[in-house]
Amino acid sequence: MLNTQSAVWTKWLGISGIVFVLDQFTKYLITTNFADYESKTILPFFNLVLTYNKGAAFSFLHSASGWQREFFIAITIIITAALLWMMKSNKQNRLLLTALSLVIGGAVGNLYDRVMHGQVTDFIQIHAMGLWNLPPWPAFNIADSAICIGAALLIWDSFRKPNAPTGPKKSS
Repeated sequence: MLNTQSAVWTKWLGISGIVFVLDQFTKYLITTNFADYESKTILPFFNLVLTYNKGAAFSFLHSASGWQREFFIAITIIITAALLWMMKSNKQNRLLLTALSLVIGGAVGNLYDRVMHGQVTDFIQIHAMGLWNLPPWPAFNIADSAICIGAALLIWDSFRKPNAPTGPKKSS
């Protein structure tokens, strides 16, 4: 039988695991069904496009000479370790734990790509249908989405009152 500490870890790391599996599964589907850089319009503002990113978010440092792979691998490992420590230190804050779980799952998904393939597979592209001469948003993936949602939840959590209840209210 799992003790309470293990059950907490299992629950929150399970969310991270689901994000990782969903990310890798969708990347597998795209890479096996699309040619490199192939694009297919799904909705007037949404395309699927198989592209790769050797840099960070929004292709930051994508065109660097190659040193960025090891740099981003190291940074991801350090940040993930820090997030795991935060998770262990904040067992009662469900909003924070959800946020950390999403960020960890996304970070590990992109870390796996960097280690195994030397680059991150991206495939979701949103655009403004040519309005206002705006270019398409840089392509991203499920891991990136989880990281962004987790980061938004972290910001939301930072504005809440200390010790604010995060679960269902208990009656007295």
